[in-house]
Amino acid sequence: MTASRSRRSADRAHSRAGAAIPQLSAKNVRNPYPPMQLLSVDQIEAIHEASMRILENFGIEVMSSRALALFEQAGASVDHATQTVRLDRGLVAEKLQTTRPTYTLTPRNPAQAVHIGGDTINFTLVAGPPNVHDCERGRRAGNYGDYCELVRLAQHFNCITMLGNQVCAPVELPANSRHLDTYLANLTLTDKAFHVSAIGRGRALDGIEMMAISRGLTLEQLADDSGVTTIISVNSPRRFDEMMAEGLMTMAEFGQSVAVTPFTLMGAMSPVTLAGALAQQNAEALFGIVLTQLVRPGAPVMYGAFTSNVDMRSGAPAFGTPENTKANIASGQLARRYNLPYRTTPGSASNAADAQGAYETMMALWGAVLGHGNLVYHAAGWQEGGLTASFEKFILDVEMIQHMIEFLRPIAVDEGELALDALGRVPTGGHFFGDPHTLERYSTAFYQPIVSNWQNYEAWAEAGGLDATARATRVWKKALEEYRQPAMDASVREALEAYVARRKEEIGDGEP
Repeated sequence: MTASRSRRSADRAHSRAGAAIPQLSAKNVRNPYPPMQLLSVDQIEAIHEASMRILENFGIEVMSSRALALFEQAGASVDHATQTVRLDRGLVAEKLQTTRPTYTLTPRNPAQAVHIGGDTINFTLVAGPPNVHDCERGRRAGNYGDYCELVRLAQHFNCITMLGNQVCAPVELPANSRHLDTYLANLTLTDKAFHVSAIGRGRALDGIEMMAISRGLTLEQLADDSGVTTIISVNSPRRFDEMMAEGLMTMAEFGQSVAVTPFTLMGAMSPVTLAGALAQQNAEALFGIVLTQLVRPGAPVMYGAFTSNVDMRSGAPAFGTPENTKANIASGQLARRYNLPYRTTPGSASNAADAQGAYETMMALWGAVLGHGNLVYHAAGWQEGGLTASFEKFILDVEMIQHMIEFLRPIAVDEGELALDALGRVPTGGHFFGDPHTLERYSTAFYQPIVSNWQNYEAWAEAGGLDATARATRVWKKALEEYRQPAMDASVREALEAYVARRKEEIGDGEP
């Protein structure tokens, strides 16, 4: 058996009646192909120059006195009356020198470590929707029970590397403390890394402290070995609100990962042209990245991008468009220009787990892969433009992610793979079905899907004629049956529960 066949065998489960859902094994996925160069070097430099002019001449509004003081101490021009900060390009270049091109997020299970940067690519669970949907129970407000089921699905499927922040909002829980319940679920129902909420200092610090407890570390030790990350969503155009700024500074202060991500929808929060939107995105991202380094030189930080467009007839956000896909690729070029890890997103505006949801997501996913995204955020379960976490869409997205992972597997070319012996044995006009070369490899030769159905029409119709969405319902239900909760030392769980109880008492009716 060749090495290539051995790897394939390790990566697949056989599809038999009653067998476990076939899925790829857990692995550190790498993108071995050269990144696509959508823009020329001159075009990248033109966008860089435009973003420097935005920072130097127009500035960014920062609604945090602490952040304003940091910028002023660093030599930036600060107008306290308007809370506007102007950065000169020399300061930007200086602070970029202390960023890191790669780093690792280590959760409570070190085997689930997430490697960020270089040629690695990671896929996360959807984060943030207020609603949830599946085809049996319908669309409903997010709740803790659904939250836990979606987290279990993320743990079960190996291709989901990390959890996002609140896969759905558990709206029945108090808004000021529900983050504690979701962090506890993340840490007990999974052993994977997760994204903490950075809406203010309290929520960020709670996530950091709970990860430290789960790993038996002090905050100082965790600062040297990051365990959590967050997304800082810039209030485009050109504004960092107080809560986002405080969350960013808290994460950086304690050495935890930040992805600074402008939300630039062309025609609404940014210029209608892709070049203009990229220049604005670049200025806003670099501004936030500089702030992380002012707080703690060397703090782990990613270049985040979320540039798409709106429907100019209605103003509604659109995702998975050609413009969105090009932005995903071009943003990767900008991130590499600054030697930074890159966070991107595939998305869809479809209201259902249907063909539109699949082709829009796949379009944007290709942009993320061709652009060499290191963290593909909202990769599984995103529906309705991010307003709904969908069980069926989660399964369809897992199928698409696994397709991508297999696509990224390099082609093996060796004696066994070239199959000259088989070519010599099979006569002209014959077939390879019964040849020993085929029989030795038939069960591991090709990617085995979890949703796709390759029966002929008659067999498919006799089996119920289920489309992909209906089959996805069966898959997520089976996955929940197969789920096994990862072990946790009883003393660690008790410490986490005690922390949650104490913090809820401290928070009371106030802000975290």
